Amino acid sequence: MKENDSCGILVVSFPIGTAFSVPISNLSNILSATSETYVIIGTQEQIHFQKLNNLVDIYAVPYQTGSLVTKQMVRYGTLQLKIIFKLFSSRKNFRNVVFFMESPPLIPMIAAKMFNNKVYWLLPSKISLLSNGTLSKLTAVLSKICYNLCNGIILYSTSLISYWNLEKYRHKILIAQEHFLDFETLTVTTSLPDRPPLIGYIGRLSEEKGIQHFAQALPTILNDRQDLRVIIGGDGQLKESIEASLQEGGVTPLIDLPGWISHDDLPKYLNQLRLLVLPSYTEGLPNIMLEAMACGTPVLTTPVGAIPDVIIDGKTGFIMEDNSPECIADNVIRALSSPDLEQIAENGRRFVEEHFTFERVVERWKEVLKEI
Repeated sequence: MKENDSCGILVVSFPIGTAFSVPISNLSNILSATSETYVIIGTQEQIHFQKLNNLVDIYAVPYQTGSLVTKQMVRYGTLQLKIIFKLFSSRKNFRNVVFFMESPPLIPMIAAKMFNNKVYWLLPSKISLLSNGTLSKLTAVLSKICYNLCNGIILYSTSLISYWNLEKYRHKILIAQEHFLDFETLTVTTSLPDRPPLIGYIGRLSEEKGIQHFAQALPTILNDRQDLRVIIGGDGQLKESIEASLQEGGVTPLIDLPGWISHDDLPKYLNQLRLLVLPSYTEGLPNIMLEAMACGTPVLTTPVGAIPDVIIDGKTGFIMEDNSPECIADNVIRALSSPDLEQIAENGRRFVEEHFTFERVVERWKEVLKEI
């Protein structure tokens, strides 16, 4: 980036819900530590940002989902038009536009290119990998157009290049992430041996997270470890089917379902757990995994996305081969039976304290912006 160029950065994200508020806020705070930053969000609810000196403007575009496909398409189209208008009206304030979203932002990206901006796509995860349905195929086609159109693709890890079949675009790929932790809040308040016999899952109750398989594994786990109790924190489209699965398995009395857990309450819950289970089909780099590790909570997860960069089985956490109910049950029992469980938790805590400070992440973004 040349000194005489406009150095402002615009972050565009839509539509987002509660689960995505922390990542988009983190990214905005990181970028605002490097240059003047503007944010456009298509959102269903109010998102609170830490107000920093270089975080100049936050423009929220109200967005409502609906059950009718036609109505949802109209609302989504209207959302994109509003974002394009904001792109045009404020185009002199920034040179670079970072689209931070899972769905391909084709129309706003074309508009940003027409307005003479450089555009970048920061990929948080790839839900489109889940199935071969019509929607997934359409998403794949639109994604390829965006890959070719954008100036750069920003990933959390080099391991995601092959995992997401992006080898063709390697020349465009930059590595940076928006993950940093507040270690004053996310810390160990209850040592692992002093915690109750409690395991759990915290996150969206959606298909790509594999939560349905965790629910199906619980009868086996609780039969083997009758002292255990379980918490499933979160909300989503699978909530009713999860409750039905627990009822069918006869384990409902042993499960706590508190609903969505706020970020302020998260450390309290994580400091109760002896094991956090993340049986995801696809991930970028899950915040909840890093937050659990900071709280001294061991994590059992699938080796997807950038997770293997952080979790080394038996050293900083536990890896399971797949997310089948049988595999989840076997590995939960394996992890809880590990004689090194306390040391593994401590190794994980030290790892995130070393690699996920705000200062370290900002320095990496400064390097990426120089390349841009």
